[in-house]
Amino acid sequence: MSVGNNGKTLMALTKDLMLRWEETRNYWRDAKSEEFERRFLAELMTGVDKSAEVFEHLDKLMQHVRNDCE
Repeated sequence: MSVGNNGKTLMALTKDLMLRWEETRNYWRDAKSEEFERRFLAELMTGVDKSAEVFEHLDKLMQHVRNDCE
């Protein structure tokens, strides 16, 4: 599996998590759910977005190294 595929897997899993969170919010709507979303999910999304950029950059770098070694 390439580095780029790991980033795509991370994005897909995070998207699935957020869809499940939206389903959960249909049943859990109070101050604690808002706090959970703000403290954990918002921070997670920020980290995943940054990670996706890093995975993409690493994938390009790995491809460049492979091309140079051939």
